[in-house]
Amino acid sequence: MFADKFHEECGVFGIFGHADAAALTTLGLHALQHRGQEAAGIVALDGATFHAERHVGLIGDTFTKPSVIARLPGHSAIGHNRYSTTGGEGMRNVQPFFADFAGGGFAVAHNGNLTNAATIRGQLQKRGAIFQSTSDTEVILHLIAMSEEKRLVPKLTDAVKQIEGAFSLVALSGKKLIGCRDALGVRPLVLGDVDGSYVLASETCALDIIGARFVRDIEPGEMVVINEHGVESHYPFEAKKPRFCVFEYVYFARPDSTVQGENVYNVRKKIGEELAIESPVEADIVVPVPDSGTPAAIGFAQAANLPFELGIIRNHYVGRTFIAPTDNIRHMGVKLKHNANRRLIEGKRVVLVDDSIVRGTTSQKIVAMVRDAGAREVHMRIASPPTASSCYYGVDTPEKQKLLASRMSIEEMADFIKVDSLSFLTIDGLYRATGEASRDNDSPQFCDACFTGEYPTRLTDREGIELDGSDNVRPISLLSGGR
Repeated sequence: MFADKFHEECGVFGIFGHADAAALTTLGLHALQHRGQEAAGIVALDGATFHAERHVGLIGDTFTKPSVIARLPGHSAIGHNRYSTTGGEGMRNVQPFFADFAGGGFAVAHNGNLTNAATIRGQLQKRGAIFQSTSDTEVILHLIAMSEEKRLVPKLTDAVKQIEGAFSLVALSGKKLIGCRDALGVRPLVLGDVDGSYVLASETCALDIIGARFVRDIEPGEMVVINEHGVESHYPFEAKKPRFCVFEYVYFARPDSTVQGENVYNVRKKIGEELAIESPVEADIVVPVPDSGTPAAIGFAQAANLPFELGIIRNHYVGRTFIAPTDNIRHMGVKLKHNANRRLIEGKRVVLVDDSIVRGTTSQKIVAMVRDAGAREVHMRIASPPTASSCYYGVDTPEKQKLLASRMSIEEMADFIKVDSLSFLTIDGLYRATGEASRDNDSPQFCDACFTGEYPTRLTDREGIELDGSDNVRPISLLSGGR
């Protein structure tokens, strides 16, 4: 079942020329665990031999066993964290994917979503291609295999020029580590250095955990080729104005990461400050919905000159496999993860700060829990604009009609979740928090399609989908690179 939050689809990591390649990749993936918790994989290169390990579950439960690392010898490796949706496809979709081409072995993993993958997949199948997974990442392997170019980098260049959408990929051949971002740079990818070895990662927090030095962001539309001689840059795409995913600042990235030159924690505090300026309210305390609402709540409280209190405590030890034995216990739902701190809340006018509202069901339960704890008033402030459109660039979101903001006004939403008032950050407020003066409506600085419905690329696979009588788009079964 889809949880009442957006979920990032995956995290990627790669390292070239280090004696502890697999162990460092494991640590890097551990730092990127927030980007995918369903499964993980690592492919390591030892001389000319590739070794692969793929496991369902968290990195700390699987790859930290000495026996697993021992099965991944070599001086170079790439890894991937996966988040799957309803009906996960099991081990066949766990990345990195590996292929044995005529020129040697090749492994690839990516973060994002190819918006023309189903179309290309159908064309390749007509040409005789046989797919082993339902992930769009495998499309890249087949395009490389069928390229008429003679060398690996031109083959990969040929492949990525045929795909559309959002992707940051890492790949490993017998002699090279390769990283590439799509022309718009929707998904993040950074370059680092540890002990003289180059590292690629989705976020800088993965560099921190291994003691690596941040070198720079991989640029939108850039392909970096790392070998024993250093780093080469290629630019296979036509230059375009970047459209980095603004929701990385709101929710996806770890607060201690630096994204596009901005510290995520500081941006989230600024988001809270903007929210307090735009939507003030007479209240007694500011309470975050943990954990993602905390930095914005701190910023809100400081700007509003109100006390910041941990009025809701999160239980971090709730397993995903919890089975409720009776209906009465099952209906306690939200209290498995959150509990109101009654002594702080009772008799108070409470401002609840959260990062977003998706379907509204969790917000309903949180508000009811705070009222049950004795709150006199409950006001909700959301640290992003209303999420009214689905994402097709590598984020697990429900269909548009299941998003609360797509079918209700703000007043109707407030009534639905039963708050005394509800306000969202404006799109310009969000842009200001990132350092922009405002949104350039003619040429937006970010991908903000989940808020505005303005998609920066073609949605090729969806253009041919028929609409039923209720205008509901039939879902595509092909999974994105992170699933």
